[in-house]
Amino acid sequence: MNLDELLNQTIDINMIDMTISNPRNKDGVTKVKIRPVIIAGNVLYQTTEYIGTQVFHKNSTQEEVKEKIIFYLNNNFKQAHLETKELRADILVSKKGIVTIKVKQNKNVQIVNNTLSHNRNKRYILEEGKPVDFLIDLGVMTREGKIVNARYDKFRQINRFLEFIEDILPKLDKNEEQTIIDFGCGKSYLTFAMYYYLKVLRGYNINVIGLDLKKDVIEKCNRLKDKYGYEKLNFYLGDIASYEGVNKVDMVVTLHACDTATDYALYKEVNWGAKVILSVPCCQHELNKQIKNDTLAPVFSYGIIKERMAALMTDAMRAELLKQCGYDVQILEFIDMEHTPKNLLIRAVYTGKVADTKDKTDRIKKEYNMDLTLDKLIKEMKGE
Repeated sequence: MNLDELLNQTIDINMIDMTISNPRNKDGVTKVKIRPVIIAGNVLYQTTEYIGTQVFHKNSTQEEVKEKIIFYLNNNFKQAHLETKELRADILVSKKGIVTIKVKQNKNVQIVNNTLSHNRNKRYILEEGKPVDFLIDLGVMTREGKIVNARYDKFRQINRFLEFIEDILPKLDKNEEQTIIDFGCGKSYLTFAMYYYLKVLRGYNINVIGLDLKKDVIEKCNRLKDKYGYEKLNFYLGDIASYEGVNKVDMVVTLHACDTATDYALYKEVNWGAKVILSVPCCQHELNKQIKNDTLAPVFSYGIIKERMAALMTDAMRAELLKQCGYDVQILEFIDMEHTPKNLLIRAVYTGKVADTKDKTDRIKKEYNMDLTLDKLIKEMKGE
């Protein structure tokens, strides 16, 4: 079956959705989602494009959306996943443009929200109406699969996090065990979600390690993982800077590691040669104490403005330092601003291509009096 045949058979009222991902160029559209909608009695196909932190919607006819899909896969993206009521299809495009299609029957599909209304609810990776043990025990979901109203933001956050992982799946080898570490895992909502998604739903061979400094939290998480039979998920007591439990790591997650704890975590991840880094920084105080600039002195006189600018500049410099270590880096919005101002996620994927930006970042550091921990750690690692 070729791509034209697949689209002719599947782009119709029975389509559930399609996700096009793994872009060739990270500067433009990074992901596309397509689903059918009914507007004024007509079946159209809503295309959602993700560009940085922005989202753009457009409705197209059946023939228009087929042409769009072919264009995306011929020019911009390397893979797509399509679901209909009858089948699931994975589409892979090689560097030479060769298209491989794998199709499976979708006998067990359950459509929680079967309406094609233009305003229908978002379809999440972990769907409402399908009970998941760890979400029930963590108080996010009832035993019937209904999301607890007071925990809906947490449910959205978990799914948003899984979308970030979905995008980088091609970087994880499904045929070999992948070691994943979650530094500062806390109550481990996202750790359990990551294990469930990768191991249970996607069938990856993974070994997941959760690390935190709170003994009671670690004990509870280990009891829960034993209850669920998650054999390759373990929680240990320890901190980010001193952990030496493994020599090689494929993916590292650090969520809300405070101030320079993020820097020590990023340093260890780079030193391990991690393929994927997902980091949500927190409490970036270090630069706030240092930052100076004569031109911006009136702006920096406002404490809250100085604090936010220092936080943003810290994360931007962290991203640049990772690029100089061979990573392709994006800074993405993790959850909506109304929930927390600490909503930026640094996603870094190792490519080996080192960015030639050192001279520019050195000028920025001099201009703003920056002396960042991550910079010093990486220089020490490189012997500079």
